Amino acid sequence: MTEFFDLLKNIPWWAWVLIVLAVIAIRDVFFNKKHIITHNFPVVGHIRYMLESIGPELRQYIVANNREELPFNRIERGWIYASAKNQNNYEGFGTDQNIYEANYIFINNAMMGFRIPPDHPNAKNPYFLPSAKVMGLYNKRRKPYRPASVINVSAMSFGSLSARAIESLNKGCKLAHAYHNSGEGGLSPYHKQGADVIFQIGTGYFGVRDEAGNFSMEKLVKLVEENPQVKAIEVKLSQGAKPGKGGVLPASKITKEISEIRHVPMGKDVISPATHTAFTDVESLVEFVEAIAEATGLPVGIKAAIGKLHDWEKLAQIMVKTNKGPDFIQVDGGEGGTGAAPPSFADHVSLPWVYAFSDLYKIFKKHNLTERIVFIGSGKLGLPAKGAMAFAMGADIINVAREAMLSIGCIQAKACHNNTCPSGVATQNKWLQSGINIEDKAVRTNFYFKNFRKELLEITHACGYEHPCQLTTEDVDLSLGDKNLTQTLAACFTYHKVEVPFQSMQDLIDCPYLGGCYDPKTAKTEKEIQQNPEKVRY
Repeated sequence: MTEFFDLLKNIPWWAWVLIVLAVIAIRDVFFNKKHIITHNFPVVGHIRYMLESIGPELRQYIVANNREELPFNRIERGWIYASAKNQNNYEGFGTDQNIYEANYIFINNAMMGFRIPPDHPNAKNPYFLPSAKVMGLYNKRRKPYRPASVINVSAMSFGSLSARAIESLNKGCKLAHAYHNSGEGGLSPYHKQGADVIFQIGTGYFGVRDEAGNFSMEKLVKLVEENPQVKAIEVKLSQGAKPGKGGVLPASKITKEISEIRHVPMGKDVISPATHTAFTDVESLVEFVEAIAEATGLPVGIKAAIGKLHDWEKLAQIMVKTNKGPDFIQVDGGEGGTGAAPPSFADHVSLPWVYAFSDLYKIFKKHNLTERIVFIGSGKLGLPAKGAMAFAMGADIINVAREAMLSIGCIQAKACHNNTCPSGVATQNKWLQSGINIEDKAVRTNFYFKNFRKELLEITHACGYEHPCQLTTEDVDLSLGDKNLTQTLAACFTYHKVEVPFQSMQDLIDCPYLGGCYDPKTAKTEKEIQQNPEKVRY
């Protein structure tokens, strides 16, 4: 036996390599019944699969140029990362964009921009930017709500995102005075870190369902009473990445914590149906919205991706006839994200945001309903220029999802559906989550929102306005492509935005329905914020 081990020790390393390769080759040729490439090209075929597995990383860091990747290119991600770290988010030497490409955004600045008076709220706090409209005011809900930020976190459930990611975002929203949409997975403890919350009700009614899986008004009322941070209710009809499609949460992924939060049993697959059971048509949807508003006193809205317009026309007609209906509507573009969706849905079902929103807005404008609805836009709008375009088209608020994920460390690995997210943001793997420093990521979320609002305000002021709600469809041009002229949004989409009632920023501060716990007495100057980033408050 000793002689055998001595023989093994005397074999050079290169011989061991040849032996291993020979074993792999024999296995590939004689025992491999599944993979043609490795059978026909033993050993070498494995290199092909290895390169394929790291192809996304190679393209992201080496092959793709700064403006090439989707859904967010390197420049866009870089702006979000720098803003979240409160670092220099400028660029030098001018734009590297092809400004003559189709659908390029041009913002029409004024000859004389808006001058901020010395006593103006933004003179002391350039980050302050609340919604110009109040949710639920027109319909006389008992608890109207004016979001203290026009930029907020869109619906991302606990389960889709990790616990530490949700907690980071919620604490960041508290610092930034933004609201946090719970997503359809129920209200978790990680959503209860101090920020305002919009509670979303999906087709599975998670968190507010009875033993049979149907919607329970009793449980919703109890949830609202026990959680005063819930400021509004959103009924999810569909989302941009997979409209009209349900989902399955496998039994293997249902932990005791998720079971308790979602009110679902352990050991069984949990189905999110494609459609609701609490209502079946537009009339019963309006009745459902009104019943929730009456029971909770909160503003109630709906979220949907847009395709066919017939039912939206019907909704507008019902709202005119009954003087009832949703307090807000969130329009989700087909380019929106999700944890997992079939490519056929993500690529082809529902309209991109600019087409979806313009189609919907024109319906409600025709029926003189725009003033009573708070319009929320979502779907790759988390950059200032796109935000300005959204406001010019008629949006009152913008919700961001993937951009918020980037602010807390997402690297666009596109592994959300595999539970292998390397940054720990979109996974339930405890080890991968452990790298998220919640307090640090909360501050980064805060800085992303504040720098976004600051730059959006600067664009607004350059156009001669005090608040983005004053931007119109004449203030933004779109390029029609090479050798063609640009056209205004008004010309491209054939409507003019209805003027939003707005007096001054000070009126928004004085509003009794203002959320976000904003206290002008404790407001800090930009210099103080820069000097004390660990104590970021208004």
